[in-house]
Amino acid sequence: MDKTEEKRAINEVVDRLAKQFPDVPTENVAEVVQQVQPTFDHAPIRDFVPLFVERDAKQRLKQTVGDR
Repeated sequence: MDKTEEKRAINEVVDRLAKQFPDVPTENVAEVVQQVQPTFDHAPIRDFVPLFVERDAKQRLKQTVGDR
C-alpha cells in the first residue's frame, strides 16, 4: 500500500467511524484517528495499518461516548 492509498483508506476510516458515532462531530473523530495513527508509523507492513487505526480509534471513541 503506497502513501496515497493509505491516506485514502484512513479518510474512509474517519467516514465509517463518523457514521458509527453520529453524536461525535466528524472533526473529533478525525482528531482521534490522527492521534492513533502515529502508533503505527513504524509498521513494516502498511496494508493493515488502516484496519489497526480503525480498531484503536473505535475503542477510544467507545470509551469517550459509551458503547454503541
